[in-house]
Parts: sequence; C-alpha cells; structure tokens
Amino acid sequence: MTMISEYGAQAAPAEGRNVWQAMRRGFACRCPACGEGKLFRGFLKVEDACPVCGEEMHHQRADDAPPYFTILVVGHVIGAMMLYVEEVNDALPIWIHAIVWPVLTLAMSLVLLPRFKGALIGLQWANRMHGFATALPARVRLTSKAT
Repeated sequence: MTMISEYGAQAAPAEGRNVWQAMRRGFACRCPACGEGKLFRGFLKVEDACPVCGEEMHHQRADDAPPYFTILVVGHVIGAMMLYVEEVNDALPIWIHAIVWPVLTLAMSLVLLPRFKGALIGLQWANRMHGFATALPARVRLTSKAT
C-alpha cells in the first residue's frame, strides 16, 4: 500500500528519526531535530521555528495531552506521598498538610507541564505528524491506494 497525497507526492518514510531521542530532547525543552535550539519562547508558547536549525514548529498539535499526563503523574505521586506520610506519622498537624501538599502539587505541575509538552512535540516530529513531514506540503490529506 502506498501513501499518495492529493497533490500526487509520495509520503516521506518515517525512517531516520529516532523517537526516543526526539522525545528526550523535547523533554529537555530543546528542538527535537537538532537538540540545540530552545523549543519554547515562553512558558508554554512554542517557537515558530528553531533558532539554530530552522525546523518549523508552528504546526505542532499538543492540545490536551500534556495537561492530562501532568495530572496523571502529579496526582499519583502526590497521592502516594500523602498516604505514605499519613501512614508513617499520623500525628502530623493538619495545617502542615494544608501547606505542603498544595505547594508540592503546584511546583510539580509547573515543572512537568512544559516538559511533557516538549516530549509530545518530539514524538510528533519523530513520527512526521501534523506537518512535520518534510516531503509534503503543510496541509496535505493522505489517501491510500492499493498498488
């Protein structure tokens, strides 16, 4: 089965881009292509293009996945820590719980959210998703034709 675009161009093969390396670079908030340029120009605002290699990033589609993964990880870690502390020392005053857990939750969320977004952008880049395919124009719908 061959992937043909509506313009008649064949889709670029997905080979040659290391998924784990791209996700690690994205997790480090670096360009998934070169690993040198900054991925974000603000807290969560993605650069339109890498300042070092020029790879276009404006067409990434992270959407709701980074907050979902952030909530999933932070909720499990903080929940387990709360249960552990309560099991070890159940005489701890409630005001300490009221201060410590919200602060830790906020801190972990602020640290992990841009990293999960970067890793997801790296995954999209490595799999040539959402316009990251270099051989095709930006807005091309692929159709399959049997050969």
